[in-house]
Amino acid sequence: MNLKSNEPFWLIKNGLLASYPSLKSNEECDVLVIGGGITGSLIAHQMIKDGYKTILIDKRELCNGSTSATTSMLQYEIDIPLYELIDQIGKKGAVLSYKACSDAIDTLEKITKTIRSKAGFKRKKSLYYVSKKKDLEWLTKEYEARKAAGFEVKWLSAGRVLKQFGFENTYGGILSKQGASIDAFQFAHELFMHNVKKGLEVFDKTEMVKVEEHKGFNLVTTDSGFQIKAKKMIYCIGYESKNLIKENFVNLKSTYAAVSEIDKDKFKNISSTLVWNTDTPYLYMRTTDDGRLLIGGEDEDFYNAEKRDAILDQKEQKIIKTLKKIKPDYHFYTDFVWAGTFGETKDGLPYISEHKKFKNSYFVLGFGGNGITFSVAGMEMTSLFMKGKKHPLSRYFKFGR
Repeated sequence: MNLKSNEPFWLIKNGLLASYPSLKSNEECDVLVIGGGITGSLIAHQMIKDGYKTILIDKRELCNGSTSATTSMLQYEIDIPLYELIDQIGKKGAVLSYKACSDAIDTLEKITKTIRSKAGFKRKKSLYYVSKKKDLEWLTKEYEARKAAGFEVKWLSAGRVLKQFGFENTYGGILSKQGASIDAFQFAHELFMHNVKKGLEVFDKTEMVKVEEHKGFNLVTTDSGFQIKAKKMIYCIGYESKNLIKENFVNLKSTYAAVSEIDKDKFKNISSTLVWNTDTPYLYMRTTDDGRLLIGGEDEDFYNAEKRDAILDQKEQKIIKTLKKIKPDYHFYTDFVWAGTFGETKDGLPYISEHKKFKNSYFVLGFGGNGITFSVAGMEMTSLFMKGKKHPLSRYFKFGR
């Protein structure tokens, strides 16, 4: 499956940061991680930290799937509002899920410091603004739910949004203290390089074609004919899990994004704030670490990569039109435009658990707009799973929930 369109900004900006060999011999390990994107890099980092002999394989070059197309907005907010999630799964699970994403941002900052990352991790606030008057009532309700759950939030009037951010034609919004951004493509590569020095073995352009399940281990055959014997497997294959797991557990969506140089005089506080709105699908934007404006949205059902990419220009114009509503006098000069694929679940939550049809295995599938923060939660969860322990979020993130 082709998970991105041509010329995603991060891939062009960073180029080829590292290369790895393909598998050319039979190997054995405690843990085999399938998937070399941001999720795989985080899970491999945890497995190495926990002392397991770990191998990671990817059928592409590392980070060349969805990780190269991500917008890398780090938010505790889940795509489904907290008050709605409370109605769906109960207050305990909903608040735990939101807090796990909040804690994940703190954890990511610690990791960037530990590995001396240069991927531009930056703390930011998050503005969730009302784009249509009819949304004012439910976003006010969402504000009260977050405040009651202990999150640091402020309600901004339309006038305050205009004064603080220069955004016209809004009806107010929620300003959250917790948020951040990062270049996830570079960060994932840094994690791989850091952990290779600590014993992680990485093989790219190595595709899993067959898995034989045995008592206490799996035997994985790759496209080159070589095999890996692993006590445990952790699938970090994101949206491509749809090809592996037959039940309908996630809907695939395409999202579109563009990057432009920015006139900072026309935007107030944009460099320190993540921005999104109440539209369906919602508009989102942030600045990059090199001072550009990244803006995206216009999500729709994913059918195939060709159809997705054929409407890039059309989607770009719709995104810019939405931007014009809050910045009528601003001209957006597009430098890069691309599309990526993401997954949408019924409750906005990931799947991080075992699956009854896959022995000796775990899945870490961070779907939705919180894929990176969910993957960080997956680090703690898989660490416990490997020790035969449960996690408080297990019941909410399991298959068949």
